[in-house]
Amino acid sequence: MSTDTKQIVEQLRSEYGNTGNYQFPTEIVELPSRGHFYPKDNPLSSGKVEMKYMTAKEEDILTTQSYIQQGVVLDKLLQSMIVSNGNGEKINYNDMLLCDVNAVLISARVLGYGKDYTFKVTTPSGKEQEHTIDLTQLMPDDFDFSKYPKEINLFEIELPASKRKLEIKLLSQRDQIEIDKEVKMNKKAMGGLDTSLSTRLKYSIVSVDGKSDVITKNSFMNNLLALDSKALRKKINEITPTVNLEVDIPDEDTGETFRTAFPIGLDFFWPSA
Repeated sequence: MSTDTKQIVEQLRSEYGNTGNYQFPTEIVELPSRGHFYPKDNPLSSGKVEMKYMTAKEEDILTTQSYIQQGVVLDKLLQSMIVSNGNGEKINYNDMLLCDVNAVLISARVLGYGKDYTFKVTTPSGKEQEHTIDLTQLMPDDFDFSKYPKEINLFEIELPASKRKLEIKLLSQRDQIEIDKEVKMNKKAMGGLDTSLSTRLKYSIVSVDGKSDVITKNSFMNNLLALDSKALRKKINEITPTVNLEVDIPDEDTGETFRTAFPIGLDFFWPSA
């Protein structure tokens, strides 16, 4: 039994004795957004969520083939593990910003299989080696919230080449559902072309030169210059509070340390895969 598992069991025993009436403990998870960009009346404006430890029920979700084939298995997992906004209020998972979803995914992994995650990485010298990180040590990137009004998910940018003025937003899980649908539809209609990048950008756009209709946004995306696309993606990165997934890893051959983003692969939630 791992140290993490022993600690969980001891916590359960101390809270519920030997009655067998176990109710798994919960943890409060701080969101990278701090709730800053949610409307005041949205429970997610608390800036945190309460999550329960993973149980056999959640493992059933992880192995449900229909969820895996539909690409919704991790969403189903998080919906099952999130209890409240930390203040006892239920949240709508689809309201959650994607930057917060990613952080909650990491917390779900910790609450399921512990803080240690081992993955394979290719060193600068070209050798593949294993490295283990402590997921609880991952921290949000520095982000200056004072630059942006609270409770408003709306940002402005003037593109450098075309000089078009855009209003953009941080994407939510609800947006991601629509993006996935559109990308899948486009792939069928366009001979397998993957439009993930342009579709994600389109859904980030609220208005173009003050116009917010679908025709205007579609026309804009069809004529978006690569230079402007790069500037738009840079702006989106700037306004997105995220957990820093880069870690320092020592090269076993040279002893030198290199920095890389760790991969979230199949074994992130399926350790025995």
